[in-house]
Amino acid sequence: MPQSQIQEQRQEQRQVQTISAQQLLQSQLIELPLQQMVDRIETELHDNPALEKTVGEEEPAPWEATDMGDNAEATEGDDYDTQREREERSDALDAALENIGRDDEDLPVYQGGHQWSEEKESAVYGEERSFYDMLMDQVGELELSEGERYVVEYLIQSLDDDGLLRTPLADICEQLAIYHGIDISEQEAERLLHVLQQLDPAGIGGRSLSECLRLQVERRKPSELTTLMLRVIDEHFDEFKKKHWTRIQQQMELTDTQADIVLGELRRLNPKPGSALGDTMGRSMQQITPDFIVDTHDDGSISFHLNNGDTPRLEISQSFADLLKDFQTNRERMSRQQKEALLYTKQKVEAAQNFIDAVEQRRQTMTRTMKAIIQLQKHFFEEGDEELLRPMILKDVANLTGQDLSTVSRVTNSKYVQTRWGTFPLKFFFSDGYVTQNGEELSTRKIKAALRSLIEAEDKHKPMSDDALRNALEQQGFPIARRTVAKYREQLGLPVARLRKS
Repeated sequence: MPQSQIQEQRQEQRQVQTISAQQLLQSQLIELPLQQMVDRIETELHDNPALEKTVGEEEPAPWEATDMGDNAEATEGDDYDTQREREERSDALDAALENIGRDDEDLPVYQGGHQWSEEKESAVYGEERSFYDMLMDQVGELELSEGERYVVEYLIQSLDDDGLLRTPLADICEQLAIYHGIDISEQEAERLLHVLQQLDPAGIGGRSLSECLRLQVERRKPSELTTLMLRVIDEHFDEFKKKHWTRIQQQMELTDTQADIVLGELRRLNPKPGSALGDTMGRSMQQITPDFIVDTHDDGSISFHLNNGDTPRLEISQSFADLLKDFQTNRERMSRQQKEALLYTKQKVEAAQNFIDAVEQRRQTMTRTMKAIIQLQKHFFEEGDEELLRPMILKDVANLTGQDLSTVSRVTNSKYVQTRWGTFPLKFFFSDGYVTQNGEELSTRKIKAALRSLIEAEDKHKPMSDDALRNALEQQGFPIARRTVAKYREQLGLPVARLRKS
């Protein structure tokens, strides 16, 4: 076979998405809520002697919501300025090191970061940590590689509030590949999910209610009772959900005593291990330190600022800058050890600059995201009425800010905003929309609220069917289909009419 044909056969087109170390650092910092961000900065300060913190600067002025009209242009300008500053600092540092010995050149010291106040404002509610934090602590005790740990932590962040994983593993693998540059097979993701499912509380990470319950039973000591419980879950789960106890007893040929014991133990299992963890901690509110503080003034104007907490202003250590200047004046007498020290110093300074850039980029990104949320949900921030929340998804914020969808997702994950009307997770402001035949867009949150009110007010002796609920909702201005009523009812955790009858 000719050599050219062999080469043609070996040619293949591959699209590989890479992510730089700086981009990875920025994405990691953006995901962190305030308290974890403070810990991350303290760790960096401990590890890198070229990084220092200063205090006593003025508090930045709050952002006015009325200034959000040119948001997209401001976004582009901020990104350009940050990139330009980074390039100028890098060029200046390289030039200084290349021209060691010139007394008239000084090493530029970058006074990075935003100007923080010495007086911190922090609102803390309750004394307990979320189950996400407790899972993260448990992961830290496992013997995992860095890549495996990252995937397990990503799975934890993908859990719903009740502790179940409803996002398909195939979608998670795709998200990891596209947004995080991690190529992982679905089989490997499932193996790491099993690692997560071994954490406490039992049932965490189940992909369905049946798997969640099975995980809890499998934690128990093997016995005839656990065998029967697993049979109910594996073979008669539909009957179990519908409370058809007699049918289960007949099909499994159980005595009355056996049926009472088995079904009694099954009812003791926890269908929401994530939520229940908070219950076992005293039913107190989780510790919440808001990342944003929004002020709605009496004149109707809205402003907000980032809650800095104990986050310090960062800068390059002056001692490291002085060390490089000393090298400049002693180039002729520089020994090999001094040259090695110079290289070490440069590496530490560059690492410190990169971290300062990432912290500043996090501040800008969070600010743009919160401004967009306020702009899209302005009526809620003005009045505090949940029914005024308009349909909004991550893509809406991404389009308004010019940011990637994954960036918006990371910003809104595990972060809270303090408002005049209460403290809310950022995810509270997101909901799907329902478009009627007339093209009117309705918030699914508003429809669900109306549906819940109807069911709570119904005659419990004659509960309303899904058809009746559909008709009642249509009369209130929510013309949705019966199957949509059934879907929203299930999402609210409300059973069908015959199971609501008393």
